[in-house]
Amino acid sequence: MATLKHPFVTEKAMVLLENESKLQFLVDRKATKQDIKREIEKAFDQKVKSVHTLMSMHGEKKAVVSFENAKAAEEILSRLGIM
Repeated sequence: MATLKHPFVTEKAMVLLENESKLQFLVDRKATKQDIKREIEKAFDQKVKSVHTLMSMHGEKKAVVSFENAKAAEEILSRLGIM
């Protein structure tokens, strides 16, 4: 099961990235925080500090992820060609 769908990049998400080094991802609705943490650590080789999940008004599940390494979020977006 592919837990992660794709990074969620909006103006608000970019402010979170700049101020708190957090990334947002759209994830599968059935994904648990542990599933999300495991998949992000495996995919990007970065230690995840915490995962917070929420449902958007469009019925999509979002995960807000913070990392142990303060530069990890920017590095991941660079790798994905978003930044």
